[in-house]
Amino acid sequence: MTQQPVPDTACDAELDAVGLACPMPLLKAKLELNRLASGQVLMVTATDPGSQRDFRSFAKLAGHTLLREEAGEGLYRYWFRKA
Repeated sequence: MTQQPVPDTACDAELDAVGLACPMPLLKAKLELNRLASGQVLMVTATDPGSQRDFRSFAKLAGHTLLREEAGEGLYRYWFRKA
């Protein structure tokens, strides 16, 4: 997994998955990515610690690029570039 620097504001859509448990953050992210055009960036905020494993695997399997991920203070943020 290659991560590239992305400014915090460099996203085309944001998804708030705070408070949702597995598998809901992943399902909502998949639906949101389906709405975006190829090359656009989705930023997801989640609180489920399992989202780290889930989103890494999802990006690899679906062909999307996980540009960046951050974890801190119980929040997990991910930036995906749609394939």
